[in-house]
Amino acid sequence: MTANSQICSIWLGSETGILKGVRLIKKQAFNFCEMSCLSRDQEVCVMAWGDPHESEVLVGSVNGAVKTFSTDKGIFTGSRECGDPSQGRFTGLAVNESALITCVESGLLKVWKEGSTDTVEVNVGNGICRMRQNPSQRRHVATGGKENTLKVWDLERPDKPVFTAKNVAHDWLDMRVPVWVRDIGFIPDSDKIVTCTGHNQVRVYDPSASQRRPVMEAKCGEFPLTALSLPASQGTVVVGNTHGQLTILDLRKGLVRGCLKGLAGAVRGLQCHPSLPLVASCGLDRFLRVHSLEDHSLQHKVYLKSRLNCVLLSSRELESSSLDVTGDVEEVKGEEDEVWDTMETVTEKTKKRTTQSEEAAVSGVEGKKKRKVAKK
Repeated sequence: MTANSQICSIWLGSETGILKGVRLIKKQAFNFCEMSCLSRDQEVCVMAWGDPHESEVLVGSVNGAVKTFSTDKGIFTGSRECGDPSQGRFTGLAVNESALITCVESGLLKVWKEGSTDTVEVNVGNGICRMRQNPSQRRHVATGGKENTLKVWDLERPDKPVFTAKNVAHDWLDMRVPVWVRDIGFIPDSDKIVTCTGHNQVRVYDPSASQRRPVMEAKCGEFPLTALSLPASQGTVVVGNTHGQLTILDLRKGLVRGCLKGLAGAVRGLQCHPSLPLVASCGLDRFLRVHSLEDHSLQHKVYLKSRLNCVLLSSRELESSSLDVTGDVEEVKGEEDEVWDTMETVTEKTKKRTTQSEEAAVSGVEGKKKRKVAKK
């Protein structure tokens, strides 16, 4: 499996707990797990790179374990218990120097220092849906969730957030607008932060400004937004919703710049390539899709058999040649196939039924015999 892991450029986590690696150019996908011990409590919630060289993938599971997968060796090299299932699922996973950062739904954010049993704990509030790290200032993380507004934390001074967003003004009926932050992104080369909500809103905040309310707000579609990602070219954001719709939104004017088609289920994982105009998405329809952000065309499509929760792209250049998405999609021999292959074939003896034509033929012969007897 070492050679297989080294050629994969996209990694995905599934509901069944399998880490999947994909090589786009050949439509090849590989499963990395122990098939004999799979269970629902190993469902992959979050993923992150474990080092700047992208030689390790960190995988956070529902059972609270964070496993380390080596892309060079093609095996899991370690596991660490970083959460309690009673505290909720992982909502974020990051690395700052040698420290591991985790956050769960209950709002317990922890910093796990390497080689030490001491941890830094921060209570960021209940109902957390997402925790994201600032790529340019890795000691800063942002959190948000249901009735838990956007907050930015400095992990070196975690006593209180360095920025707390203020809810928007009441609506036209003078009623409070509910808060539901679903995903967060840091706009590169600026202090601004973009969020998407479960009430189909996209908002931009500027912590350096005097106001704590969003400096830009736009409605995007009619359904709850689930994920967002910022392209390499600044000025836009890609958001996905519960109905499989991907939209490119202008962050300056709040206008829709395009839609990416082809999805058939809720979007759960979404990531733009760090340097190329490409975006990868996955979700309930079990497909990995890669779209072009220039002409909005579908470049790659791979069927992965399991419902997918998250996607992680390598920063190196992806395979340049596009796939023929109209052809047959190569199926991955996965967990479902192995279960069926090991099952014993059962044959059942059934009583042969006579068809209507056979019954008619029999009744016709019997009728002729009766007429002959009557003539005699």
